[in-house]
Amino acid sequence: MLQITHVGRVTVPVSDQDEAIAFYTSTLGLSLVADVPFGDGERWVEVAPSGGGASLALVPGRDDYQPGRMTGIALDSSDPRADHEELEAKGVDVDANLMGGDGTVPSSSSSATATGTT
Repeated sequence: MLQITHVGRVTVPVSDQDEAIAFYTSTLGLSLVADVPFGDGERWVEVAPSGGGASLALVPGRDDYQPGRMTGIALDSSDPRADHEELEAKGVDVDANLMGGDGTVPSSSSSATATGTT
């Protein structure tokens, strides 16, 4: 029987790990939880929300898994509307309006962070 207990991390292909770290920590407020040498001259980089949960592994693109693809990652917030406005004010590419939020479907917005372009 499998022993899976939770989602540990989601890999996001990025073109520059340092730029991605800056975006996810400075712009989105996530915490850097790992930045260590990995493999043959590469780095293993992970960021995560300070409240816990799955982390995002910011990895160089490989083969068909390249930066710029839609990741489908959804980030939760205690105040999605305020965060949407703040991200928009910071120049982050977010949709004009939030979707959902009626009590049955969580609020969501597409953005540059969801495509892994950083």
